[in-house]
Amino acid sequence: MAAKLSRSQYSPALFDVAQDIAGGLPLRLVERWLASEQTQHDALHLLADSRVTGFNVVSDSAGLTRLTHQRGLMEILAIINQPKEIIHGLGVASGGEAIGIWAADNTQMFYPRTVGAEALLSMLLAVQDAVSAQCQIAIGLGAHFGEFYRLGGGLYGAESAAIEAIAEDDTEGGEIVVSAAIVARLDPGHGFTLQRREQPATAIGPLYRLLDGPRPAAAPGPDVNYPIPYSRAFYSELLALQAHLGDRATARAMGRRYTVQRVVVLVERESQVADSHEIAVLNDLALSVMLKDAAIRHLEGGAGLEIKVSGPIGIYAFEDAARALEFAESFRRVLDHDEIVSRFGIDVGPVLIFDLAGGGKDIAGMPVNVASKMAQDRGCWGRIYLSAAVHALVDAPGYTELRYSVSGVDLVVYEG
Repeated sequence: MAAKLSRSQYSPALFDVAQDIAGGLPLRLVERWLASEQTQHDALHLLADSRVTGFNVVSDSAGLTRLTHQRGLMEILAIINQPKEIIHGLGVASGGEAIGIWAADNTQMFYPRTVGAEALLSMLLAVQDAVSAQCQIAIGLGAHFGEFYRLGGGLYGAESAAIEAIAEDDTEGGEIVVSAAIVARLDPGHGFTLQRREQPATAIGPLYRLLDGPRPAAAPGPDVNYPIPYSRAFYSELLALQAHLGDRATARAMGRRYTVQRVVVLVERESQVADSHEIAVLNDLALSVMLKDAAIRHLEGGAGLEIKVSGPIGIYAFEDAARALEFAESFRRVLDHDEIVSRFGIDVGPVLIFDLAGGGKDIAGMPVNVASKMAQDRGCWGRIYLSAAVHALVDAPGYTELRYSVSGVDLVVYEG
C-alpha cells in the first residue's frame, strides 16, 4: 500500500500559482486529493467526471535517433511534422481529437466509442499508406479501446500508459499494433487481415498486427485545426522548409535564428505501486506536482530554467554545464529525501525552446533525445548520466565511462 501523501510535503503557496506556471498539471484536482483520505472511494469520486471510454491511438517515429545524427534540428522538426499532419487530418475526419502537446515526434489521439472499430482500422491503414508515400520518416502506431481519465489535456490510467509504452518501445516503422479489445469490436466478416503477435500478453492483453484491409471511401478535406505547438511565424517557416527539405542553407539560417546552445537535464521519477489504478492516477499526478514544486524551489536564484514537467519526466535547461551537473546532483538528494527515486540524463547542444499557447514551455532538440536515451532507455534508478560532450565540460570525479548502442547509434556515457 502506498504511503498517504500530505500537503505538508509541498510549498505552502504552490496551489495558488497561475496555470501558466503549472503547465498542464491539474493543481485543483491534486489539492482535493491531498485533502481527502486518499481511499478508493475518494479516487472514484474525484475522477468520475474525467472518465472517458473510447479508442486511444498513439504514434512514434522510427529511426529518429539515427536521423538526428544526419540532419540539423530544423530539418528534423520539418521531417517529423509531415506524419503528424497526416495523423491529425485523417484522424479528425474519422471523429478523433488531438491529445496533449504535439511538439515531439510522437502523437496521441482519442476517438469516442461511437467511432466504429472498422472505421478506425481503415483510417490507420490510410495513415500508414500516406506516411509511406509522402514522408521521409516511418512511424509505428498503437491502438487500444478502453477506459481512460482525461485530465489536464492528457489521457491517464494504466491502459493509457500501456498503449503509449507499446507504441514507443514495441512497434516498428510502418507497423500498426492493435489490442484484443479492438479486435473484439469488429463485426464478423470485417475484411481486415490481423496477425496475433507471438509474445506474452501485455497489461492490455494480446496484441495483433494490422496487415491489410479496406481503406476509407473518401479523402478528408483540409485540416484547419492542426494543433500547432509553435508560433504561427515559426510554423510558416517550418512548412516552407518542409516543402524544400534539400535546402540546407535555409535550414541552417533558421537554426541560427531560433535555436540556442543549452545543457539539458532530464529527470525521470519512479512511479509508485498503488492499491488501484485510480489511486495510482492521482498519486502519479501528485508526484508530478511534487517534482515541479521541488524543482521550482531548487532553481530559485539559479541559472537554470524549468521547461516542463510531464508525467514522470521533468526537463530543465542551463547555459553552464557545471551548474547543470550541480543541479542534478543536489536535486537527486532532494528527491531522495522525499523518497522519490529518480534517474538523470544530461546532454548539451542546440535546442529550440518555445512558449505554448496554453501556458508553459516546451523544448525540441537532440540533447533532449540523448538525455532520454541515457536515462530512460538504459539508465539505472538513482544514477546520473552525462554525455561525452557534457563530461568534457565539467569536473566529474567518480563517474564511470560506459559504451553502448541505442537505436543504432553508438554512445559514450558517464555514470555517477
